[in-house]
Amino acid sequence: MSGPTGIDALLERVRAGYRRIAPDEAYDAAEAGTALLVDIRYAALREQDGVIPGALVIERNELEWRLDPLGSHRVPEATDHDVRVVVVCDEGYASSLAAESLHRLGLHRATDLIGGFQAWRTAGLPVAARDQ
Repeated sequence: MSGPTGIDALLERVRAGYRRIAPDEAYDAAEAGTALLVDIRYAALREQDGVIPGALVIERNELEWRLDPLGSHRVPEATDHDVRVVVVCDEGYASSLAAESLHRLGLHRATDLIGGFQAWRTAGLPVAARDQ
């Protein structure tokens, strides 16, 4: 790297490394059992806006520890490096950086939801009132 980069340039570079998916595609993949939706929003946002039914809630600061298939603190869903993880944040920015971090752990199918939870809700996809 030749010098500092701004967040917009960083996001562009990170997103060029994988294919992001739209809410309808994420919904279909989750329903088909071919993707694990992971909500990284903090508790206040989940309480305020609701949650995606069936999504695994792992706040951003724990994400790598919980999804590393080789880690001692992994969740049961972190079975191997082929799991297709779709990271969901509030508007689709933090999730891009999180997906890139999962790629560095070897989760080569990790991606994120374009527009985040807000796009999911705007698309009219299922939302539950609060953490379940």
